[in-house]
Amino acid sequence: MATASKSLPMLYRDLGRTGMRLSIVGLGGSGWGKNYGPYDEKEAVRAFHHALDRGVNYIDTAYWYGQGHSEKFLGQHLLPTVSRDRYFIATKVGRYELDLPNMFNFTAERVTKSLEESLRRLQLSEVDIIQIHDVEFSLSVNQILHETLPALERLKEKGLCRHIGITGYPLGPLKEVISQSSVQIDSILSYCRLSLNDWTLKNEFQFFKENKVPIINACPVSMGLLTEGPVQDWHPSLPWIRDACNRAVQYCREQGVDITKLALHYSTSFEEAVTTLVSMCDTEMVDKNLDSALSPLTPHEEGVMQHLLDNVFGDMTQRHWEGVELVSYWNATRK
Repeated sequence: MATASKSLPMLYRDLGRTGMRLSIVGLGGSGWGKNYGPYDEKEAVRAFHHALDRGVNYIDTAYWYGQGHSEKFLGQHLLPTVSRDRYFIATKVGRYELDLPNMFNFTAERVTKSLEESLRRLQLSEVDIIQIHDVEFSLSVNQILHETLPALERLKEKGLCRHIGITGYPLGPLKEVISQSSVQIDSILSYCRLSLNDWTLKNEFQFFKENKVPIINACPVSMGLLTEGPVQDWHPSLPWIRDACNRAVQYCREQGVDITKLALHYSTSFEEAVTTLVSMCDTEMVDKNLDSALSPLTPHEEGVMQHLLDNVFGDMTQRHWEGVELVSYWNATRK
């Protein structure tokens, strides 16, 4: 088994009032669900243990990641071999199948059944955080406030989860739920909103701090836009965003700088983001991502990153694709 790096010790931050102290880089479960393509399962097992050996202690998964495949992979190959005190784990309820009529269901009955099914796949008696997956797709915020969250609170009282969180891409619905909820929200998960091309989450740091809701960050490379690899067909980004990201990738290539290193370093540099989730299915990727987050940038890398922030992404009047998926979903379901 790989040994932990002595030169780059892991850094940890407190997740609000939960008592959980998380590594600044966490393991995102979408890769195990094959959302980004196939992977070697034996190598993924080695990568998982290597990440834990290097100090990673937070795992985030969901049924949506491969329609249960991510959870099954964790439950069958990874978690049974690790002492439970070495990691914290979260999963999600509310988002399910690929076909539109069965994609979302935030009813009390369904989320209750969903968590029970997830625990069986994970082979666990409880998870540390149960999260509502993409609250913006609910029929109304009232359903989240008066049906979904109370159902999760009852599951918490039964000992099936320790804490309750919410996730989503638009920041407005997350703030609305927090402002009105009678159920304590212990965390939010925001993705693609604290990256080189979209840093709008920074504008909301004060709100979440005042409401004592810590931030879990995800997708520092904007679901593949800030990498040398191909972008998945399902990516919802708009043409001018892709164009800007392509120019950023090209500029980094010309400067001999790894754009994914800059992206991960940027996202993890904010203490307000307790942990940043990255899918890592091979050991080389684990070392690359952890070293990117934990080691300082060279002066040249700092200059390249500042150029991207100022000259590539700085003048964008719209740096997100908020609403694109919502409009497509509701238009399709109406048909």
